[in-house]
Amino acid sequence: MAAPTDQRIAVPIDDPNADTEWNDILRKHGVIPEKPPSPTPLIEEAILEARRLAHENRLEGKDLSDLSDLEDEEDETFLEQYRQKRMRELAAVEQKSIHGSVYPVSKPDYARDITEASQTGPVLVHLASSQGSNVESRVLAELWRQAAREYGDVKFCEMRADKAIEGYPERNCPTILIYHKGDIVKQVVTLATVGGVRMGMLDLDKILVEVGALKDNDMRVVKRRQAAEDAEEERIMAGGSRGIKSSRDAVKRDDDDDDWD
Repeated sequence: MAAPTDQRIAVPIDDPNADTEWNDILRKHGVIPEKPPSPTPLIEEAILEARRLAHENRLEGKDLSDLSDLEDEEDETFLEQYRQKRMRELAAVEQKSIHGSVYPVSKPDYARDITEASQTGPVLVHLASSQGSNVESRVLAELWRQAAREYGDVKFCEMRADKAIEGYPERNCPTILIYHKGDIVKQVVTLATVGGVRMGMLDLDKILVEVGALKDNDMRVVKRRQAAEDAEEERIMAGGSRGIKSSRDAVKRDDDDDDWD
């Protein structure tokens, strides 16, 4: 008795997602699955939504002087809403700005000025090098002073590392300790992971946002971030212009060389 043969027909399928009459027939009979919906409408919808949000939030990061400069460009009612919002934000920041400078801390006062003080908000401590040759510690000390002036609602403290912790290694200086609710929530040993000697306020802003000392949409943070983005865009544009000029100069030199042939 002959062995039964497979009566199924091999159906040639080149591309199951192709829009062909043959594929339509196969889908109708359930041979291949229905073609998945095109992602294009979803992408277009996402782009439109992003543009809408960008337009609605176009005044984020603008301070009162910036808003005044836009009086001829923006709707008066919309501009006034943002102006009132900025004034409320400034009033709230001013009310909480009870610091404004770096606090030098001694060991007997460490628990009171840092650990206990962190119950009401994050406290940032710079364990400084005792050696004037430590460039990173000098950089951080300057950033500490600038941040204390700008962020009067955040407490910044400074203490020599060897006075805070007996035998603390110089190679670990500077060290950043951040206390909150009585505990250390973050520590940064040297500036190697935050830009080294090139650490700037943008890097410090990221740390402040990370530990909750500032909000990511704090207008002071947003303004600095936007200024950095604008500066980078100008730098790129300037570089492109120089590249074009260099290319033109090269072409001109080639033409001049041809004249001597």
